[in-house]
Amino acid sequence: MPELQPVVGEADPSLDQRLNDELDRFNKAATPGVPPARELTVKVEHDGRLVAGVSGWTWGDAAGIGMTWVHEDQRGSGLGGRLLGAFEREAADRGCTHVFVTSFTFQAPAFYERLGYEEIFRWDAVPTPGRDDVHLRKQL
Repeated sequence: MPELQPVVGEADPSLDQRLNDELDRFNKAATPGVPPARELTVKVEHDGRLVAGVSGWTWGDAAGIGMTWVHEDQRGSGLGGRLLGAFEREAADRGCTHVFVTSFTFQAPAFYERLGYEEIFRWDAVPTPGRDDVHLRKQL
């Protein structure tokens, strides 16, 4: 058998889908009786344009937020809190008891903390010195 070599590349949606499918299969076998992970998205549009959105997942008792974004002219208006509220309600309706999210210090950890999230871990100097990667959790 030839020596196997890694191939480095850029974005690869088909690879992402394959990895997701393989991990779903593995996770299903490791957690019998637990429904598979489901994506969860919430968005706000106006006149056909995206104003705000959050995307993540639910699986078992946990929900995770992967990305949250609010258009700069709506930041501070309360829209982000309503967006997260809708995400959290749907997560709770799906049986989740807590939500996880990460946010760099130059992004929005204070936003999440105002909404009841608590810091559970911090990676100092990630992605660069003077900036940290903050991990937060909220009980639903």
